[in-house]
Amino acid sequence: MQTDKKAIRDVLSRQVAEVLPDRKGLSKLMAEKKIRLYLGVDPTSPNLHLGHAGVLRKLREFQNLGHEVALIFGTFTAQIGDPSGRDKQREPLSPEKIQENMKTYQTQAGHILDMRRTKILYNGDWLGKLTFTEVLKLASYFTTSQMLERDMFQKRIEQGSEIWLHELLYPLMQGYDSVAADVDLEIGGTDQTFNMLVGRRLQKLYRNKEKYVLSVPLLMGLDGRKMSKSYGNAVNLTDSAHDMYGKLMSLRDEHILPYFEAATDLSRQEVRKIERRMNKETVSPRDAKALLAKTITALYHGDKESQEAEHAFERVFREKQEPERMPIWRATQTSSSLGDLLVAAGLASSKSDARRLAEQGGVKINGHIQKDSSTQIQLAQDLVIQVGKRRFIRVKV
Repeated sequence: MQTDKKAIRDVLSRQVAEVLPDRKGLSKLMAEKKIRLYLGVDPTSPNLHLGHAGVLRKLREFQNLGHEVALIFGTFTAQIGDPSGRDKQREPLSPEKIQENMKTYQTQAGHILDMRRTKILYNGDWLGKLTFTEVLKLASYFTTSQMLERDMFQKRIEQGSEIWLHELLYPLMQGYDSVAADVDLEIGGTDQTFNMLVGRRLQKLYRNKEKYVLSVPLLMGLDGRKMSKSYGNAVNLTDSAHDMYGKLMSLRDEHILPYFEAATDLSRQEVRKIERRMNKETVSPRDAKALLAKTITALYHGDKESQEAEHAFERVFREKQEPERMPIWRATQTSSSLGDLLVAAGLASSKSDARRLAEQGGVKINGHIQKDSSTQIQLAQDLVIQVGKRRFIRVKV
């Protein structure tokens, strides 16, 4: 275990929004003993994204110092749905859907963490065993007004929207994870500070033990909103190299530097150098974004695939050519309406989605825009269908 003061200071400062109750106390504890810390993840989607990666990278820094790291998958809490940042109730997930979603979570997290030194826990193992008497005891430590003072609940009250009783119980369930895992520290995004502080209080009540809370700044999605599957603005760790690179090239300019800081291994000095060059306009935002896209893609796919993704992007967007490689879709008939074709090829989720894409001018057949989803398309050999800027398929009959 490393006890070097500078190493500890770096871990507790870079990409850290807040340490509660105080940074000095946590630093002292880390110098004295191997601490136990965790990150909780609810399996609400099959994919982890760069927003998760920022917190996982912070976990890895603690792991590199020799501390004991755990991932707690919310097999119980995902059935409630975290209301944090939500202006309406989350759709509850079935146990079967939760299991399906987290099938590859360990593999995805393994891109960042050393999974041989990572403990995997499931909060259904203890939350599912709590009796009603124990839940009532948990609830007795907090008031309704404490729960309702949260921003998203106040917003719902102003809008006249419902707040469901089980949503008020969510922080108690997440908070109890700290007690069950007996941790010294919990890490999460800034949107999780309230829930993490509930865990801090419960750890003190149940174990008379100090628990620290470290929050990491949220990494915004490609469009500037919180990164989320529901917004369609996420860069997933499971994205292909081409998709990852292309998505990152669509990032808003004001988020380039935060992405360098949160999602790459570049040092602070290197990030500051890029910032100075951008401020002096010796490097354009477009070129800085290309470096960012190439760097992040290489982290998850290797240098070779990152370079290939860069080449393919340049070919399509600068040289206005078709990509050299594209997925093949094998047709089972010789003609189809455009709408049916897009759905069958997996380029649209439904006929209404296909109609919307076409009407917005987002569909091309062999380079020609098609705006009518009812148009009959003759499925000739090597027909190229393009949806949006980055999605291409080649038809084989």
